[in-house]
This record gives sequence, C-alpha cells and structure tokens, in this order.
Amino acid sequence: MSEPARGAMKIVLVTPEIPGNTGTIGRTCVALDLELILIRPYGFDITDKSVRRAGLDYWKHVRLSEYDDWAAFLTDQSPRRDQLFFFEEFGTGGTVYDPEYPPDAYLVFGRETKGLQPDILSGMEDRCFRLPMRSPHIRSLNLANAATAVIYQAMRAYLR
Repeated sequence: MSEPARGAMKIVLVTPEIPGNTGTIGRTCVALDLELILIRPYGFDITDKSVRRAGLDYWKHVRLSEYDDWAAFLTDQSPRRDQLFFFEEFGTGGTVYDPEYPPDAYLVFGRETKGLQPDILSGMEDRCFRLPMRSPHIRSLNLANAATAVIYQAMRAYLR
C-alpha cells in the first residue's frame, strides 16, 4: 500500500480499552486508506490476538502511529485547531452532521468507559460532536460502531 498523502484524514483513539474495538477501527482505516493514531495507555497489549482477530488479516496493513500521551501527539503532529474533531456522547458542538470536515481532519475518540479526558476537551467544546440517538433506552454506542459511522460521514465528500 502506498504511503498516505501528507494531510490525509486521521483517526485518533485516546487510551482505548477494548482490543476488539481498536482492531475493528483499524480494519476500517485500511478500507479507507486512513492512518490510525493510538495514544497510550491502552487497556490491552497492542500485540493481543483479539486486536488482530477483529482486524482479521488486515491488521498488518494498518498505518499505525503510537504516542505515549496527548501532549506527545500534539507536539509531533501539530494539528491546527480547525483540524481537530472530538466525538463524545454529549458533544456540545452539535451532531456529526454539522461540521464540514477538511480532508486533513483528525477524528478523535476517547476510551470506551469514560470518553475523552476533560483536560483534552478543555477549550474545545465547540469542536466536540455527538452521534444522535433517538431511543431513551440507549446510553451509548459501541466505540467501533460509532467511529465507523463518524468516519464515513466525515469522508462523505471524498468517497464519491
């Protein structure tokens, strides 16, 4: 697979906890030729066979970057504020359908049980979006399902 174009859309998972979700999101990244960025600590070992199982035999094709923490990610990648899109259950910036996603966007998702840390979201409330849920019986969606829905919406203009 060729090297991604500089500025291509990237998926960022901050402290993911469930290996199957990370593997599934990695598989989506391969399908759409996106880089997957993981920020430690993880709730699993990245070599765990359940990561590979969810990613099937595609995991070896994932363009993977890893960072020890959010600060290291910011230092190395230097994303502009308008490139960052955060996704949370109660995002105050609107729904995933509201923004226009640039081709060099960073789509940022937090850990499955607690979401993104408050210090990451501080001052970014207008950049924090949610997937609409119509049923009062659902508290949240599975991270892999939510991320895939967001990714396809964000790439909608580029997949035609």
